[in-house]
Amino acid sequence: MTVLDSLREKIISEVEKIGSRAREMADHIFDNPEIGKKEFNTQKYLADELIRNGFSVETGVGTLATAFRAEFDLNKPGPVVAFIAEYDALPQMGHACHHHIIASASVNAAISLSRLSGQLCGKIVVMGTPAEEGMGAKGVMSRNGAFKGLDVGLMFHGGSKNTTALVVLALEGLEFTYKGKASHAASAPHEGINALDAVILLFTSINALRQQLKEDARIHGIITKGGDAVNIIPETAAAQFYIRARQRKYLNEVVEKVKNCAKGAALQTGAELIISVFEDPGNDLLKNMNLLAEFERNFRSLGGEIDNEPFLLGSSDIGNLSYEMPVIHPMVKTANGGLALHTEEFLKCGKTDIAYEGMMLGMKSIALTGARVMLDPEFLIAVKKEFEASTKGL
Repeated sequence: MTVLDSLREKIISEVEKIGSRAREMADHIFDNPEIGKKEFNTQKYLADELIRNGFSVETGVGTLATAFRAEFDLNKPGPVVAFIAEYDALPQMGHACHHHIIASASVNAAISLSRLSGQLCGKIVVMGTPAEEGMGAKGVMSRNGAFKGLDVGLMFHGGSKNTTALVVLALEGLEFTYKGKASHAASAPHEGINALDAVILLFTSINALRQQLKEDARIHGIITKGGDAVNIIPETAAAQFYIRARQRKYLNEVVEKVKNCAKGAALQTGAELIISVFEDPGNDLLKNMNLLAEFERNFRSLGGEIDNEPFLLGSSDIGNLSYEMPVIHPMVKTANGGLALHTEEFLKCGKTDIAYEGMMLGMKSIALTGARVMLDPEFLIAVKKEFEASTKGL
């Protein structure tokens, strides 16, 4: 029997002991939702819990006021295992993406492992990453060094099924602003340059472009400014677009094609074009199959069943983190089958037994996976070699 085998039941026992507190914390976060970059009360609530359990906490890491890093030193040389907490809510809808489950699970999985400090090695870290819904945290935090020194990142996301086959699309959020010339639309239209015409031509060009793109590409946008009055040739008009693709490399190609559509519209109308980024870019999710296989093994050993059909999640800033370090981001069932995230129906499942049964199963699985990283040096080497191979040339 290996050291890890002998610890397995102890880890499961510690998670079960903390289960009622984990549910209480998830309830509190659910009942007190805060949108991205405004999660000050939730940040304090989570940080205080970690401090009470012996973690040192630094807030405002990565230049984001509502982010935090909590650390528990096991006083033996070893890897640094991070549990990733998300805790922002959706505007008007609250926790219809079950981030209350993610936050409580990551914090309490870390606390559970800290209670076995004499038998584990390295450091246990909780990374509080706000504003996931706006793609506004992990990329910024990464560029500002918040994740330096971490060996792996572990988390799971709630959903309507158990799966490790999540598809996360790379994303670019671009704004196209056209500057024209105002004139009287009836008496002197020939003296004007119609910025709104440029925006309409942009939409038309993108619609034509779609037939030449791969099936995984997505382009969708809105007009954010179309003019000031019907009888004035619009001097300024603007539109925002999300451009997505399954891989960052192909997304970059699509982005250039969209920019060319925008430039063509400017050329046709004579308007000046300004292109800007209105949201932090997101990468696709690089899967680490060694880590995922360990998670799956633990999940199944606890009685969980995994659906291997691909599941399109959309876009998430976890993709940015997956380009910096090995991570896992499986989905664990916290709602009835078939329910979509970001809906009232999904929100209503947030405090149900199915949500908290999923939370407990996910907590045990990521805690056991974290212990494997700490106690099996050869496994960690394999995880890191896979990561290096998957990011080579990116």
